Amino acid sequence: MNRIRTGKIAVVGAGLSGAVIGRELAEAGHEIEVFDARNHIAGNCHTERDEETGVMVHVYGPHIFHTDDREVWDYVNRFERFMPYKNRVKTTSNGQVYSLPINLHTINQFFGKALRPDEARAFIEELSDKTIEDPKTFEEQALRFIGNELYEAFFKGYTEKQWGCSPTELPASILKRLPVRFNYDDNYFFHTYQGMPENGYTEMVGRILAHPNITVHLRTRFHRDLNGDFAHTFYSGPLDGYFGYQYGRLGYRTLDFERFTYEGDYQGCAVMNYGDAAIPYTRVTEHKHFSPWEEHSGSVCYREYSRPCGPDDVPYYPIRLVEDKAQLGQYLARAAEETSVTFVGRLGTYRYLDMDVTIREALDAARLFLSGHAARAPDPERQASSLKLAAACLLEST
Repeated sequence: MNRIRTGKIAVVGAGLSGAVIGRELAEAGHEIEVFDARNHIAGNCHTERDEETGVMVHVYGPHIFHTDDREVWDYVNRFERFMPYKNRVKTTSNGQVYSLPINLHTINQFFGKALRPDEARAFIEELSDKTIEDPKTFEEQALRFIGNELYEAFFKGYTEKQWGCSPTELPASILKRLPVRFNYDDNYFFHTYQGMPENGYTEMVGRILAHPNITVHLRTRFHRDLNGDFAHTFYSGPLDGYFGYQYGRLGYRTLDFERFTYEGDYQGCAVMNYGDAAIPYTRVTEHKHFSPWEEHSGSVCYREYSRPCGPDDVPYYPIRLVEDKAQLGQYLARAAEETSVTFVGRLGTYRYLDMDVTIREALDAARLFLSGHAARAPDPERQASSLKLAAACLLEST
């Protein structure tokens, strides 16, 4: 690789974090070099047309955009038209199909009743384990709020497959994101703005990166010793990888996809979960249903399997169990010492982030950098802002 003159800014990763930061800084007049080890842009939200069926496929699994952040919604629509899309998840349990999240229809169907909202609320309260006053684990949280029967049917087996451990080992905070509704609303998300990019996420990210001040290097790994060639580096790769895994590898889960095609409509919905522990995959996704404005006779489906992430695998989401927290604390301390590197994104801060939060934090990181750059007064506290968020999340989940 040719040495690059000082003054340029390096952005490591051509996913959402890197693209948004690169674009903001490029529009402010900076020259940006974007590096990505993969052969494509857009990271894990990469999409591409299937040659056989014409279906837009979410190559690394489905990504559904939802947010209450109006600025972020306007931002993504600036680069790609977002079409209306509501995520309506179904789940198969013991040979029956139900809707998720648990709602009034789920409750009535599962228990063979016809309860009104207030009756269903009282009924679920009776099922809940009131002896658990302060839930600490995933299992305690579920038992406290929905009782054993719904927990066993919809969450226990699925969670064991997804996380590769007992729900008694996971923090209660994971389940707090899963609502129970006492009406017939089966929209999985509750955010104001929800949609899918008409031509896929890769098209959108490509437009974000399409600026004369941005140069993208694919199939190119960025090494720490290149930092000296740049005025600053924004790093969205694995935090532990940046430091050569000095304290060991942080725990991630990865996903394997068993792709298959089908002539017609395979399951009638985009996402079908499988809650039974005896079924090895967690869900089946049918990708043409993620673009309901299109029509395709054929279909592309993925059976999704979760397992521990190895050195050569694509990391999807952090585990954040007790043993990971000690390592994370060491890496956060090292990262805070880096004065010319800002760690961003899901991998750079070792946090699970939805796409809208990723974009919001990228916008904020770029603007903070520009404000410091304009004042010619770099602020170490500013450089470590994303790491402070990671540390706060670490303490919150302890």
